[in-house]
Amino acid sequence: MRKAVALIPVVGLSGAKVAVLGLGRSGLSAARALAAGGAEPVCWDDNEQARARAEAEGFGCRALTQPAHFSDIARLIVSPGISHLYPAPNPVVAAALEAGVPVDNDIGLFFQSYATPAWNAFDVAPRVVAVTGSNGKSTTSALIHHILKDVGRPTVLAGNIGRGVLDIDPAEDAQVVVLELSSYQTDLARSLTPDVAVFTNLSEDHLDRHAGMGGYFAAKRRLFSEGGPDRAVIGVDEAEGRYLAGQLAEGPTDDRVIRVSVAGKLTGAGWNVFARKGFLSETRKGKQVGSVDLRGIVGLPGVHNHQNACAAYAVCRSLGLAPKVIERALHSFGGLPHRSQLVGEKDGVRFVNDSKATNVDAAAKALSAFDAIRWVCGGLEKEGGFEALRQAAEAHVVKAYVIGREASAFAMKLPVEASVCTTMQAAVQQAASEAQPGEVVLLAPAAASFDQYDNFEQRGDDFVAEVAKYL
Repeated sequence: MRKAVALIPVVGLSGAKVAVLGLGRSGLSAARALAAGGAEPVCWDDNEQARARAEAEGFGCRALTQPAHFSDIARLIVSPGISHLYPAPNPVVAAALEAGVPVDNDIGLFFQSYATPAWNAFDVAPRVVAVTGSNGKSTTSALIHHILKDVGRPTVLAGNIGRGVLDIDPAEDAQVVVLELSSYQTDLARSLTPDVAVFTNLSEDHLDRHAGMGGYFAAKRRLFSEGGPDRAVIGVDEAEGRYLAGQLAEGPTDDRVIRVSVAGKLTGAGWNVFARKGFLSETRKGKQVGSVDLRGIVGLPGVHNHQNACAAYAVCRSLGLAPKVIERALHSFGGLPHRSQLVGEKDGVRFVNDSKATNVDAAAKALSAFDAIRWVCGGLEKEGGFEALRQAAEAHVVKAYVIGREASAFAMKLPVEASVCTTMQAAVQQAASEAQPGEVVLLAPAAASFDQYDNFEQRGDDFVAEVAKYL
């Protein structure tokens, strides 16, 4: 029996057979939405249990590994974790491409299907805000959603955070859907039409899936170049962001592009939002039109969170909200789990969980947010080495406590004194016993979690559990 859930029925594929590859959350959601729109899902997953779950909902499953298997298929929908090009296409994707069958994902289906004739009766058309970038996507998306809720605007948080994109309710008057989108999602979606698109920043990540930084940036860039948003909020602290802003703007005063920075004052004649020394400033045509003191906002510590605040502020200003209204909402934002999450405090020592800092750049930003850090780090090392966090570590870290199966090798590469702990339990116990009043025990792994945990959330939960024992 099919699961009864709110969803967006897929339009434009009624009567067609549509293949669905990967039957996790997004795959099953896509199958349901396709069926609701009159299509016939044809499902496949290498995992037998996943196929059994789909069959229990009434979906047919069949192997799709040969081009001949796609003779009656109109489109293939691929889940985000499945490779479609690099380092090599999944065999099912390769078969579809050889057969000439278009390949898409749930994000493409959402943008294809969200707008309906019912919108003609709305006083205010619904809007879609899409957020991408290497770091800060989740916090920026959640912050935009929080601000909109605070002012009473109907809003839904979806994508990589919150609900699946096809699991949300059909649109209502004046609603804003806030989507967090990864490069895996923007790279493959055939339809990308957000009203407001956000590019937070870019650093080395997922390079195997995109064959290097050029492919990684190209995947992010699709949200803007093919999406054609009415407004683009662009972080310009990296060369890629400056390039993207320059490509989108017709000239220096084109306010369809809002430039965001935490690296310095933006002096251009266009629409700018930047933060310096904890103060957010908004300028238009060279004049300041808004400001917010970010220093006392507990849920947004550090420069990296000030960047998130600038991006969220810019989006909400583009949606017509006043600066003071946004400032009030910023103060009530509690932050997200595993992202600069204050776990507790004892004897003057704070414990902070930033398990989401899975790459070197994110870890460097987490380290820069605090002074006198007992740093819990380690895991499955990513490409790029540790040079990008050297300055932050040397300036802010008292000592590192390294976890992971390769903890010894990881510790030897760090630019600070390090203790090989291997387990989270040992790392928290040692760091807590050595920490002095005024110091911070910070989990910012600078690595993936898969050598010891299923995901970064599980790793963060383990840190929180160990801290709870000490507290």
